[in-house]
Amino acid sequence: MKGQKRIRDYGVRIGKLEPGKLNAITDVEGVTVGHVTLSDGDVQTGVTAVLPHQGNVFREKLIASSHVINGFGKTVGTIQMEELGVLETPILLTNTLSIGTAADALIEYMLELNPEIGRTTGTVNPVVGECNDMYLNDIRAQYISKEHVFQAIENASVEFEEGAVGGGRGMLCYSLKGGIGSASRKIKLEHGEYTVGVLVMSNFGMLSDLRIDGKAVGQKLKEHILQAREEKDKGSIMVIVATDLPVSERQLNRIIKRTGVGLSRTGSFISNGSGDVVIGFSTATKIPHDKPDHLLSFPTIHEEDMDLAFRAVGEAVEEAVLNSMITAEKVVGRDGNVRPTLKDLIEQFNITVI
Repeated sequence: MKGQKRIRDYGVRIGKLEPGKLNAITDVEGVTVGHVTLSDGDVQTGVTAVLPHQGNVFREKLIASSHVINGFGKTVGTIQMEELGVLETPILLTNTLSIGTAADALIEYMLELNPEIGRTTGTVNPVVGECNDMYLNDIRAQYISKEHVFQAIENASVEFEEGAVGGGRGMLCYSLKGGIGSASRKIKLEHGEYTVGVLVMSNFGMLSDLRIDGKAVGQKLKEHILQAREEKDKGSIMVIVATDLPVSERQLNRIIKRTGVGLSRTGSFISNGSGDVVIGFSTATKIPHDKPDHLLSFPTIHEEDMDLAFRAVGEAVEEAVLNSMITAEKVVGRDGNVRPTLKDLIEQFNITVI
């Protein structure tokens, strides 16, 4: 997307299923993604917004679920999501110390759209996720403002950049530059064709563990970069899963649990200090905010159809992580800190990835 060279452009084909047209989370109809990127010396951070559909999400909620793979992270809104099984706002991704600002801005955005909130109806549940970008970004300065959040939402479109953009600007992955990555898979069932799309904000892993389609590429790279001091895995990853598959909240939760398969295939062992959090939603059914005078009906797939969805989300997560790395540009950040990019190292040392 946006003319960037992605992992498939290097000849790598992850898994067995076919991707959607853009091979991105926005292959799920109605989903859009927007970024605001801040890049100036010690300022290397940003905001990424995922809009689940193009209507009023508060008025037309979506079935949703979250899953904590490892809880060394901070999120807003997942407790109510788990209790009620719905999503009613866009999803924001940013750095750890800006989640409060992002939540405040998202609340303000939703109040502007829905004057009945806090008056004739209840409040609203903003959903925000984070990763720690303190190595490249002066996270203590809290550069993110409400205006940046509004801009990220306004910028949302079907095609978007990956890599060192938005909330992923200051992130690291497998000791290299990480950030925002996306991928999708198509599922063909007897009753229709569906899409599973994934977006990640990657900030985890150690270089020697990195695997690309099963190949120990990270170990080869580490042997070449003798001066690289490998640190413990203290990072995190936020995974957003979107699908148009008609599922219940329970079925969706089963699907998003399989994101761990994709992470493991890239080399992650889900370390102690890693915050690995997944948020998923289905666009198949819109749930009205106001109670109707009739029963609600929700179509769902049969459990026997779940295996394809499990495979799809695992493959999409694996490819999204690799896309987040291969599209990332070199960033010189706080105190001159810098990490090399996967694409530069592959080309510099002529490492084979296929």
